[in-house]
Amino acid sequence: MTSATNPPTDLELTPFPDHTQLPDSNGTFVKNWQEHPQSILLTDSITPVLKQLHPNGQYCIGQDLGIYWRLTDPPEKGAEAPDWFFVPNVPPLLNGQTRRSYVYWREYIAPSIVLEFVSGDGSEERDKTPWTGKFWIYEQVIRPAFYGIYEVKKASVEVYELVGGKYQLLAANERGHYQIAPMEVELGIWQGEYQNVELPWLRWWDLQGNLLLTGDERAEQERQRADRLAEQLRSLGVEPEA
Repeated sequence: MTSATNPPTDLELTPFPDHTQLPDSNGTFVKNWQEHPQSILLTDSITPVLKQLHPNGQYCIGQDLGIYWRLTDPPEKGAEAPDWFFVPNVPPLLNGQTRRSYVYWREYIAPSIVLEFVSGDGSEERDKTPWTGKFWIYEQVIRPAFYGIYEVKKASVEVYELVGGKYQLLAANERGHYQIAPMEVELGIWQGEYQNVELPWLRWWDLQGNLLLTGDERAEQERQRADRLAEQLRSLGVEPEA
């Protein structure tokens, strides 16, 4: 049995490969049809906030993208592929190319947050087995500041914060949300309809408790505001301009 102090033998290749030389898939199917719309919902709604925090555009978002943390044979065994993650202060493109993976040994910056969407019973996402368990790898090697485990079947999310090298379970605030202070947002469960499906979706709020809207939601909000204004003008005998 491999101990926590003696990792499995890795390939000794020099130089270490970059994102163009590593596999971008392990060949498995997405386990949960909801994963893709859930990831899009998270990305779409938080993008305006991230643009304000990083006006230079130096950040990247990964959706089911591999984070390579050690070199193995085959290479994909040395990667974890969170359902959603955010890394600050890195370029969105590498040498003009879209990222195929996030290669930790070349960029060194840990994600601010990693999110896993549970498809099974949640044991995989909470596995603390040294060198193989997701929880252990995130806590001990990749070390995102926050780790969230979202279970749509339970309408719940657990959020851990890295404190003193160990993940501590966060308590929800009075709104039932979890504050992700470096990103100036809160994370929580929203019951509603998205892409024609009513579910308890994982969503962002600002620190004042206002839901962060998607582009479509913002457009609909503007349309309703325009309709209300037009109705007010008509009540005053003024025909609004087309």
